[in-house]
Amino acid sequence: MKKDLTEGNVMGTMLRFAGPMILGNLLQQCYNIADTLIVGRYLGPDALAAVGSAYTLMTFLTSILIGLCMGSGAVVSFYYGKKEELQMKKSMLASFLFISAVTLALNGLVFLTIHPILHLLQVPESIYDLMHEYVFMIFFGIVFVFLYNYFAYLLRALGNSVVPLYFLGAAAALNIVLDVLFVMGFQMGAGGAALATVIAQAVSGLGIGIYTWLREPALRPGREHFAIDRKTSKEVMRNSVAACLQQSVMNFGILMIQGLVNSFGTVVMAAFAAAVKIDSFAYMPAQEFGNAYSLFISQNHGAGKDGRIREGTLRAAAVSASFCFVISAGIFVLAPYLMRIFVDAGEREIIRTGVQYLRIEGAFYCGIGLLFLLYGFYRGVEKPEMSLVLTVISLGTRVLLAYMLSPVSWIGVLGIWWAIPIGWFLADAVGIAYMRRIGGYRILGKDRAV
Repeated sequence: MKKDLTEGNVMGTMLRFAGPMILGNLLQQCYNIADTLIVGRYLGPDALAAVGSAYTLMTFLTSILIGLCMGSGAVVSFYYGKKEELQMKKSMLASFLFISAVTLALNGLVFLTIHPILHLLQVPESIYDLMHEYVFMIFFGIVFVFLYNYFAYLLRALGNSVVPLYFLGAAAALNIVLDVLFVMGFQMGAGGAALATVIAQAVSGLGIGIYTWLREPALRPGREHFAIDRKTSKEVMRNSVAACLQQSVMNFGILMIQGLVNSFGTVVMAAFAAAVKIDSFAYMPAQEFGNAYSLFISQNHGAGKDGRIREGTLRAAAVSASFCFVISAGIFVLAPYLMRIFVDAGEREIIRTGVQYLRIEGAFYCGIGLLFLLYGFYRGVEKPEMSLVLTVISLGTRVLLAYMLSPVSWIGVLGIWWAIPIGWFLADAVGIAYMRRIGGYRILGKDRAV
């Protein structure tokens, strides 16, 4: 199932590799969408607001681990492209030890600080207990999120994007079945929805780990690979931490926005909770295409094939722009109907607010589509710090404008919605300008044979 991303037709190779990753990430969205849909329909708007706020918090926490796994995957992919098996396996082991330690520390920290976190998010008293119940249970899944993403990015680094899809698909189906059983059947409330997600995450994380050990000898280390040197550790940590900061800063900015949204009350909270699920689902293919493009760049960078990097970049930009244009048009037209999937038709104010959000942000998906490609490009060519810079620009602009505009009486919550695409396009401009300054696609300091 492995694909050599350094050979064959550029467009065909990228699309075949990206396809399972895109589908897999859409399935991953089903984890929380299933919670949101069932909770919103059967437990009411308060429970929907609680689960939606918890989703933003959990996304921030898991983004730390996903970023670490993403960065380590880029290192493994680079050495796989260079055909340096020894260094590849040493990097793999170094990243496992490092990310495992971070995961355990993070898991302990969130359990100790759960109440201060909820107060920081300005969670209304009316839904505090509901959100605490959901969050306390969902935190048990952090370890399994690490396991799944670590092994998924290892497999993808070798060009295998299909097997992670299988495990994620099985977990998503299990999650939905357990949601129905625990929430509707056993009447376990929001805690039951969280338990369903944790069980599904455990199945995908443990399952893909066992598969990788048994079926992928290229990723099975020997004794000689445990001699991890300082250079390897430093390289893994540099790439992993940069990708982690990029992911977590992005989601921390969203978390700060969530706190601002919460200050507008449960109607806006519930609308935002439903709309963000639709929003995330809509642009997720562009995000995962950017991740696949990054691994394509990384393998070809390792192999010294600059021509494929240049061609792949131009073709990826065309594909992403075309997709985002179509999705933007669809979201604008279908926004009211999509909101009614999550919210009862009688909740007119919630639906109206959600539609407002979707039509403002959804019109500018091309901006975030390009930004995902820029993130992937800089990770792939060993400039992960630039991805972090672009994230800080995008999120910093978004948070600053949101907090400046939303208190203005005649702007209100619209200021939060408009701040998002403005941040995207400012980061895009900086990312493209920097690429031009370092010589377009000749980012390696010298020309190399294709």
